[in-house]
Amino acid sequence: MNPEQIARVVQAFPCFVGVPIEQWGVSGAQLISIPPQPVIEEGHIFEHASFVLRGCVRIYKISPTGKELTLYRVKKGEVCVIMMASILGETGYEAIAETEEETELVVFPVKLFRQWMQEYKELNQFIYRLFIKRMVSVTDLVEDMTFQTMDQRVAELLLRKTSEHANAPLYVTHESLSRELGTAREVVSRVLKGFERRGWIRLSRGKIYLDQRGQLERLISR
Repeated sequence: MNPEQIARVVQAFPCFVGVPIEQWGVSGAQLISIPPQPVIEEGHIFEHASFVLRGCVRIYKISPTGKELTLYRVKKGEVCVIMMASILGETGYEAIAETEEETELVVFPVKLFRQWMQEYKELNQFIYRLFIKRMVSVTDLVEDMTFQTMDQRVAELLLRKTSEHANAPLYVTHESLSRELGTAREVVSRVLKGFERRGWIRLSRGKIYLDQRGQLERLISR
């Protein structure tokens, strides 16, 4: 990696600021770009640790009945903690990962990553803080699935994907929303049509307009 590339990595991941420049020259680290596609299957054994510099990676599970459930997304300045657990525990990957857009990664050989985890406190702390952050987000997901109705979960997802002050439509399909929520497309479509009948949203092909955000917010707070 050249000095400009190293600077980009450190800017996105300040946890690498303590790594001497000469270490980068022999690290074997490299930048790679991946188009939107599935990239890691369940059970994969890692040879490299990947850090996201640009783009978005969706991490999800598939149930025995074939339903997908999105666990979280990894964006710029983040790593997949399930990948980290697999690398540090020397076990197979316990999820599936796909890039949702053109994504740029910096990848390190696993042996070097483990070594740097021991040598550089900032990197060690960064990884374990992410473990805590993701643990909380997955716990929230489990609570939502357990205690919220499907109407509330759909409403919350719509609000989360849109800006409070934006009038632009949400470009999303019923199928993608169902994958996000781990349910059938027909269930999501039924909920959305119910919202439309109440005048809260308007449905168009591949688009959803949120006309009454307040009503969706009140539904969630019940």
